[in-house]
Amino acid sequence: MTKSVFIDGEHGTTGLQIADRLAKRNDINLLSLAREDRRDPDKRREMLCDADIAVLCLPDDAARESVSMAKDAGTRFIDASTAHRTAENWVYGFAECEPGQTERIIQAQNVSNPGCYSTGAIALLRPLILAGLIADDYPVTINAVSGYTGGGKQMIAQMEDASRDDAIAAPFFAYSLGLHHKHVPEIKARSGLAFDPIFTPSVGRFAQGMLVNVPLQTSTLAGTNLTSVHAALTRHYAGQDIVAVVPLEETAQLVRIDPTEMANTDKMKLYVFGRDDGSQINLIASLDNLGKGASGAAVQNLDLMLQA
Repeated sequence: MTKSVFIDGEHGTTGLQIADRLAKRNDINLLSLAREDRRDPDKRREMLCDADIAVLCLPDDAARESVSMAKDAGTRFIDASTAHRTAENWVYGFAECEPGQTERIIQAQNVSNPGCYSTGAIALLRPLILAGLIADDYPVTINAVSGYTGGGKQMIAQMEDASRDDAIAAPFFAYSLGLHHKHVPEIKARSGLAFDPIFTPSVGRFAQGMLVNVPLQTSTLAGTNLTSVHAALTRHYAGQDIVAVVPLEETAQLVRIDPTEMANTDKMKLYVFGRDDGSQINLIASLDNLGKGASGAAVQNLDLMLQA
């Protein structure tokens, strides 16, 4: 039987991307709310309750409101906001992050779609913590750069329209300088860290793409070296085709990584670099902030939930 899917917030950046991906599919019935009706609570409630699966592309408070509206209707949810990413009764929508996660998503009532920076950071950290190569109390530092589409419609306009009073002229800028970025709780919880990582995000003047960097000092990690880290990541991601661990022989030939290399894809590459003396390791995840980092992950989760 064809399932009905409603995108609550379909006119935002992520919602538009998801709607575009689903528009030509004949295996689902895509419900839509007219733009003029999107603030009508009765019409939103009707759509939410009629859907088999609702995808929430909303601010946090609005996402919580949508869940409340359909709490007795049996609607299954995929929430692309930050609202439920650390909630115990929500399944985390990163199928590759640990064994059994795909099956949990298939059976889930509620799935929280990961954040873009979080996807890269967790992809690097979670396997190494599970393998015992990084202790949960290791002082993790994360540096990252994203395409400006990650900031939504307002930042897109600020970066692309120089005539605006609030236009951004910088070719690159760091932000969240007080170290309270909204992805930090998610990265901590879903990686299995005991303490908040130090996270410095930034934005470059390119539309889509992302690099997430986690440096490691091997002198503070007993038994951890370039080979063991690469082997652990390779074992963890074996048997799937979304996350690829780049061979060490290939990374040794690289002098730079283009943050747009994975743009317009729903996949992710993980790189393991290091100093010749083995004293430092440089982990980098490369992905599209709107692909595996947002709408691509949401559609992947939707496809899994449709299997139930």
